[in-house]
Amino acid sequence: MSFDPNEYQNTLDFLYSFVDYSLTRNLQFSAEKFDLSRMAELLSYLGDPHRQYPVIHVAGTKGKGSTAAMIAAVLQAAGYKTGFYISPHLEDFCERIQINRKNIPPHRLVEIVNRIKPAVHKIQRLTTFELTTAAGFLYFAEEGVDAAVIEVGLGGRLDATNLVDPLVSVITSISLDHTKVLGDTVEKIAIEKAGIIKVGRPVVSSPQKPEAMRAIEQIAKERSAPLYFSDQEYRAEVLERNLGYQKLRIHNRKMPAHDAFEVILPLLGDHQIENALTALCTLDQANANGLPIPRAAIQNGLSQVEWEGRFELLNLKPPIVVDAAHNRYSALKLTQTVDQYFPNHRLILVFGASDDKDVSGMLAELLPRSDEVIFTQSIHPRSYNAEQLAALASEYPLPKTVIVPLEEAMEEAINRLHTEDTLLLITGSIFVAAGARKFLRDILKRPEVKEHLSRMSVS
Repeated sequence: MSFDPNEYQNTLDFLYSFVDYSLTRNLQFSAEKFDLSRMAELLSYLGDPHRQYPVIHVAGTKGKGSTAAMIAAVLQAAGYKTGFYISPHLEDFCERIQINRKNIPPHRLVEIVNRIKPAVHKIQRLTTFELTTAAGFLYFAEEGVDAAVIEVGLGGRLDATNLVDPLVSVITSISLDHTKVLGDTVEKIAIEKAGIIKVGRPVVSSPQKPEAMRAIEQIAKERSAPLYFSDQEYRAEVLERNLGYQKLRIHNRKMPAHDAFEVILPLLGDHQIENALTALCTLDQANANGLPIPRAAIQNGLSQVEWEGRFELLNLKPPIVVDAAHNRYSALKLTQTVDQYFPNHRLILVFGASDDKDVSGMLAELLPRSDEVIFTQSIHPRSYNAEQLAALASEYPLPKTVIVPLEEAMEEAINRLHTEDTLLLITGSIFVAAGARKFLRDILKRPEVKEHLSRMSVS
């Protein structure tokens, strides 16, 4: 069918004309901003599409996207038509709403948003995220998905996705993030995340800090929700690790040793092994509650999972890695993964962050491992000023440069690559990662850049 790209842009402009808290500085929870009653009214107006298919609901500070992607990949491999709802997107808004990992076509987003528009005049104070979430739920219903994996946007308890009645609730690793919104301790954040736990519905958790574990256990107990910690159900043995995949032997702690099985995981790092075990534990509960999943589907699904912008290797010699780490915990995991795969490489860091993050904590993890750093910023409204980033790093004795915009920072970083045992790492926020990977895909195709990189040899 013919499609006018202007219609798609007009639809995006319409969605963004509402309040978008992902673009808001100094956001605070309030009953007016985070009120599930208006989302419930919107979904009721649309016929409650979120109740027309089983849902696996995934919250957490870190790893929720990777874990959700693994769950969705296995469900798809098991033959289920699988909805997948995520936020934010890396490059294209349509990434947020997928079926079998294919983005919603722009013309379908236009159609669905047009049908939602009349509700905007009836329901006050709707937000961009609420409208987008409703569009995703409606698309999944109309396309007849067999199941949907829904990632929480922010927190859990008051998130617009939290009107689903999940087959399984999932809580990945909890650490400090969005502290102005969710609370300034791990316990407070855990209480918000555990708000997705529903009465009588199983909940799966990644390993947690003791204060987070206690909060999750208490809320699960209050709601009579069976609780499973993935590290108490499974353990993984690393058989092989290279830049393409990790080969694991999975042991179910409650099954005989001979029942162990092997999987190939294309996502790198120990934290992704943790996420995989959480996904496996979740799939066990889905299997026990009406979604049969054979072991072959687990093996096939995990071997094919894709989750862009997470320790994504865009060039091999010299290595260029993009990662969307955006808090101290994820920066620590990123540094550990760098040391696993590139223990002897010199490191050039390109860093840009959002202004609501623990930037000092991230720098404390990344800069001691770096040999030089280029500070930059994305075009996102919440980008941390690059000059101020450099000022925060004054105590670290390494060469520092400030280059804005991001594209110029990337050009300079490429020019500074002189040997193949130097790693270029771009990180600090999902917006920096998205901008970098999009730019790098183009610049790495340039003949002069190809020639520059091909001349390198280990000195």
